[in-house]
Amino acid sequence: MEYENFNDLLAFVTVAREGSFTNAARKMGVSQSALSHTIRGLETRLGIRLLTRTTRSVSPTEAGERLLRTAAPRFDEITQELASLNELRDRPAGTIRITAAEHAANHVLWPKLAPVMHDYPDVKIDINIDYSLTDIVSQRFDAGVRLGDQVDKDMIAVRIGADLRMAVVATPEYFARHARPRTPHELQQHRCINLRLPTHGNLQVWEFERDGVALNVRVDGQWVFNNTSSRLRAALAGYGLAYVPEDMAEEHLKDGTLVSVLREWCPSFPGYHLYYPSRRQASPAFSLVVDALKL
Repeated sequence: MEYENFNDLLAFVTVAREGSFTNAARKMGVSQSALSHTIRGLETRLGIRLLTRTTRSVSPTEAGERLLRTAAPRFDEITQELASLNELRDRPAGTIRITAAEHAANHVLWPKLAPVMHDYPDVKIDINIDYSLTDIVSQRFDAGVRLGDQVDKDMIAVRIGADLRMAVVATPEYFARHARPRTPHELQQHRCINLRLPTHGNLQVWEFERDGVALNVRVDGQWVFNNTSSRLRAALAGYGLAYVPEDMAEEHLKDGTLVSVLREWCPSFPGYHLYYPSRRQASPAFSLVVDALKL
């Protein structure tokens, strides 16, 4: 089958991804009726229905799903290549999207990128705070940040942070009322501040290791958060023990507002890595970001 262009296929991909003719029409800058006419024309030429329409939603049929899996990645590759060509200029330009956990964003990405970006006003950094192991390809991120042992083997990984260590911390006032734990098991007798993980909604297991022996402990307490800074704040307010990256609590440990326990049970582990697909065509803006972040 011959086509003068692929506008109708692009229209189909946009509608299927948006799940709405209204949203797809707005995104493409066309009227909803014109977009609907285009889709009907494509279905007529192919002789098969591609979308199931209801009053509330639009979803691909089995044939539509098959076409979406085939056509969508091609359009993404073309869009990415055009973006790369558009950025071939003397000064880096464009938007770089990065997904990272809160700690990595605040303690690695921001300190390293903020000073550099003053010199490159045409580069935009879009950081998405997310604790889940995001699929950066399907979610269309340029790169992600994970701990070294969490990066998939088919990705390029660039080390951007030193080794890390977790710390169990609480205020001196808390320990004035409660005996300091001598082993991780004794944490179950304490008020602990939990982290709810996004993947399955489970609470974080506190991980320890000593002399090559790993020990995981589930704790309980009055507060549960889905981010680390809130746990640290609750610990500073005297609500119990928090399990946080040591560098995040460093200032408070130095001035004595927090005390660390079980340090011998908290060995260091590989720090953060920037990861991205090996097939990614590096733009000047992306290369600038990688160079600014790597150790």
